[in-house]
Amino acid sequence: MSNSMLNEAEPKELRDESDFEVIFSNSDYISVCGFGSLLSERSARGTFPELINFRMARLNGFRRFFGHVAPIFFERGIAKPETKEISSLCSEPCEGENIIITVFEIKKSEIPAFIQREIEFRFLIVLPETLDGKIYDKPAVLCSRYTDEEFFQVRCKGNKDIYFHHYGRRNIDKIWRDDILPCRVYLRHWTTLRKYLTSYGSGIMEEEPPESIKFRYDG
Repeated sequence: MSNSMLNEAEPKELRDESDFEVIFSNSDYISVCGFGSLLSERSARGTFPELINFRMARLNGFRRFFGHVAPIFFERGIAKPETKEISSLCSEPCEGENIIITVFEIKKSEIPAFIQREIEFRFLIVLPETLDGKIYDKPAVLCSRYTDEEFFQVRCKGNKDIYFHHYGRRNIDKIWRDDILPCRVYLRHWTTLRKYLTSYGSGIMEEEPPESIKFRYDG
């Protein structure tokens, strides 16, 4: 896929593993965009131990926001449903905005695990640029916003049992929401959110993450 095609059209969506194979057929590695906990190389290596070429980058035309329920926070025991502190960070297209990200390469063999780990997201093909403005030669995969209906139809194949496995057993019937707050442990990465920390987050930076995931959420 040429750079001009990516620049002139809406980002291409990868819906399943076969789409990844088509796009990245000429390499044994694929490039992944990181934001949130993946801005930390130590945290990224906790998920992708064999990643290579970890570096900072910029992505134009996107913004970050907290607005979806993350099942992985429930699995790790750090979600607080009683206070609605259950949200993870996401990205979405937004004209005129840009975000700082990381870019790194993972082996093709890691694609299935990558899809399962980030199952609630839409996977988009994007072209980041270096911090000094040079467009990357190769595209990368970005996790972006889905909708509840798309998640059910695409990721769950319209199967209620699959939905139950990921969300229903947590009594969650809506994923993408505007009435939830960031997960407290996860928010430790985002200490510039002064308004949140002042209004809701008293004590966040003094709270210790659970020992089993301390390497991931401790900076």
